[in-house]
Amino acid sequence: MVEQHKKALEKQLWNIANTLRGNMSADEFRDYILGFIFYKYLSERMDLYADELLKEDGIKFDAIDESTDEGKEYLEAIKEETIDHLGYFLKPNELFHVLAQKGENGEFILEDLSEVLNHIEQSTMGTAAEDDFNGLFDDLDLTSNKLGKTENAKNELISKVLTHLDDIDFLHHETDIDVLGDAYEYLIGQFASGAGKKAGEFYTPPMVSTLLAKLVTQGKDKLKSVYDPTCGSGSLLLKVSKEIKRKGGEVGGYFGQESNPSTYNLARMNMILHGVHYRNFDIQQDDTLEQPHHVEKRFEAVVANPPFSAGWSASAGFLTDERFQDYGKLAPKGKADFAFVQHMIHQLDENGTMAVVLPHGVLFRGAAEGHIRKHLIKDKNYLDAVIGLPVNIFYGTPIPTCILVLKKNRQHSDNILFIDASKNYGKATNQNYLRSEDLEAILSAVDSRQAQDKFAYVAPIQKTSNYETIEEHDFNLNIPRYVDTFEEEEDINLASLLTDIENVNVELDSIDSKLEVFYKELGIKGVR
Repeated sequence: MVEQHKKALEKQLWNIANTLRGNMSADEFRDYILGFIFYKYLSERMDLYADELLKEDGIKFDAIDESTDEGKEYLEAIKEETIDHLGYFLKPNELFHVLAQKGENGEFILEDLSEVLNHIEQSTMGTAAEDDFNGLFDDLDLTSNKLGKTENAKNELISKVLTHLDDIDFLHHETDIDVLGDAYEYLIGQFASGAGKKAGEFYTPPMVSTLLAKLVTQGKDKLKSVYDPTCGSGSLLLKVSKEIKRKGGEVGGYFGQESNPSTYNLARMNMILHGVHYRNFDIQQDDTLEQPHHVEKRFEAVVANPPFSAGWSASAGFLTDERFQDYGKLAPKGKADFAFVQHMIHQLDENGTMAVVLPHGVLFRGAAEGHIRKHLIKDKNYLDAVIGLPVNIFYGTPIPTCILVLKKNRQHSDNILFIDASKNYGKATNQNYLRSEDLEAILSAVDSRQAQDKFAYVAPIQKTSNYETIEEHDFNLNIPRYVDTFEEEEDINLASLLTDIENVNVELDSIDSKLEVFYKELGIKGVR
């Protein structure tokens, strides 16, 4: 029933999103629809919690008269409790369904709506929730001409969207919080599929997220903390949480950093929509490499899908930065991939696991990257596994990618596991994707850590046997060097081939003869 409710909700939300398309790009109307959904969620949570507080008095929150002394007294007491429990406060006349009803009745609501969204943020000022709510609605520009040429046209469109959303009961059952969160994730995915290259900035395909989550939670049913230095919309953090909850455990704290302001807002909304208490997450907005916010912390699980081969300053000053100083060289200015890896390793706890998606080039590029790669393997001995993924599974780029799994205390410290999963995928219209069976094959190979023909190989780091070693390959990690995926062609039967050619020639002669008779009957000469 929950799954059926979820599917129906997804369909409704996407239809409402289409109402806003107009002249907007996918990421623009994404910000509006997700922002309004978030406002409705906060409103319904507020209404339900306040009703619970007022149950003994036999009063409904939205029936309180704010103009009376008694009403003001009630609201002051409710506000104190709500700020502590939910982190924000809304007055009865600021609830979503009140404004939606006004809009449906033809009233002008844009100014009231703008004030309400500001009040939500203002209600958190000076409280522990302030940082988590500050600027959350900055992307909802209710004055934009893309909503309509006139104020009345804008009001009509926004009223229509709010009315449609008001018909959806997001929180009818407490268990439906995750259904709403999943539907929100569904919308983010839908927007990502139509947003071209920008999509990779805020969204990781679900099966890749699931794979990363399973890799960092293997053998664990609870986590002290999970961290994503390029968290986008927060989908990876939430997938790790979902994996732990599936095992009956909990995640102690969620930490992330995101450079894009709009995506940073999405991540914080996503946390709250998935029922993560404001005290349990800490997501910051800044460039992770240049201005890290959690550098003093260590995390039990670290996951990331950083922007591929992004630029960074590679300033010489970073050679004394504790994240990079042990390596002697910095990642190139135009390829920050290894800088992200080094940053993540620095944040990783001694008993932790990290999994990061990177372009294939990190496996074999030379110069500074080759130097860093060698240091990671030979001196640090942190690299545990290399997993090659299919091409075209990320939005906005067809390039082949891989996952690196790293641990500071490795059980298999004398070898590295290589998996070539590049041929295992399903095909959609414009995108490849990992199927459940592909995911299971990868995880099974990680568990068994045994050689599998054309799929997996366990490579010794240093020469101790007759096996090919990482050191012999000069720490080049290109997967085909270790996993033999060569397919031999079938031997050609020359006699059979000559017979087939002869048969074709006979058939052609027969057709030629029939055509000649046909042409003669038509009185056509000299065709041949």
